[in-house]
Amino acid sequence: MLQPRAITYTEKGAPASVLRVKTLPTLAAPTTGQIRVKFLLSPANPADMNVVEGVYPARAPSVEVDGTAHSLCGTEGVGRVEAVGEGVRSLRPSDWVVMGRSQLGTWRSSALLDAASVTKLPASPALTPVHAATLAINPPTALRMLRDFTRLSRSSWVVQTGATSGVGRAVIQIARAMGVHTVNLVRERRTQQQTDAVKEELKALGATHVLTNEEVVRDSKRVRSLIANWTQSDLPLFLNCVGGQETTEVAKTLSEGAHLVTYGAMSKKPLCIPPGLLIFKDIKSVGFWMSKWYAKSSAEERSAIAGEIIQLIESGSLTEPPHQIVSIGGHQTDQQATQTLRDALAAQANGGKKILFEMEDS
Repeated sequence: MLQPRAITYTEKGAPASVLRVKTLPTLAAPTTGQIRVKFLLSPANPADMNVVEGVYPARAPSVEVDGTAHSLCGTEGVGRVEAVGEGVRSLRPSDWVVMGRSQLGTWRSSALLDAASVTKLPASPALTPVHAATLAINPPTALRMLRDFTRLSRSSWVVQTGATSGVGRAVIQIARAMGVHTVNLVRERRTQQQTDAVKEELKALGATHVLTNEEVVRDSKRVRSLIANWTQSDLPLFLNCVGGQETTEVAKTLSEGAHLVTYGAMSKKPLCIPPGLLIFKDIKSVGFWMSKWYAKSSAEERSAIAGEIIQLIESGSLTEPPHQIVSIGGHQTDQQATQTLRDALAAQANGGKKILFEMEDS
């Protein structure tokens, strides 16, 4: 009988050093309320890497192999139901599901999961495995932030940092579908040609304007004047995943009563807001974490937001994120598979695309 494989770690640290592929014990038949799932694709998100490093407020599940506890990685992924246990009425074999809870350990070939922990996806010819694997975190994060903090109308403006991230790309595309304009910040690349290529790529997705973090810091007065002119000084929402000086400077362009929503800290620099913005402009600085939303949401709410994302995909409003599929073959030994994994992580660290793991049982 085939055995599942998983990407695991036994100690926290740099992912390229501590992660390894491990063959797990053979899965039993699903019991009452359980399903057996074959994972089709599972993304490697920045938060997953932070969990491995031990700097993210989430605890990975673990499985014991040969007397040693192995932590399981991965929050997001799409799985195909292979078998259902007694009492499971809402799912059947061949259904596609995504995770409705965080930290279920999706970087593996197959698993037993509680049926209540997943969300069934409606069948759609537009829904590719890549779309399905990446629809549960980044697009809903973008959608919730665009909706939950201020009322945007057609022709409203939003500014964001980290525009090339998965969430950033989703913000651009969903905002365009809403008729909302975006000002987008990205980091400069090694050459001007590469920077210009990134800007054009985002504009093709629907970005209204694209600036670099560095030009915001170098020439903040000119950039603030540009943003004020573009938005007619009506800028009610700032989505921040970077922090640092560029965030401080752009915050000065927000209109009275605006929301600065922070959902990440990629620069690892403090978020500094001038007191005057809070006192005189009543700027509201808040945080957002999609995992918390999922923890508080009902099954119906999770199904509804997945349905909305699929509608955006079907309408052509939301494209697949740039990605590379890393295959862990069933014919590989654990040592060979670990080398494949570490090669992929090294390539991504040098500017590679988002990794989606495709793992086979051994």
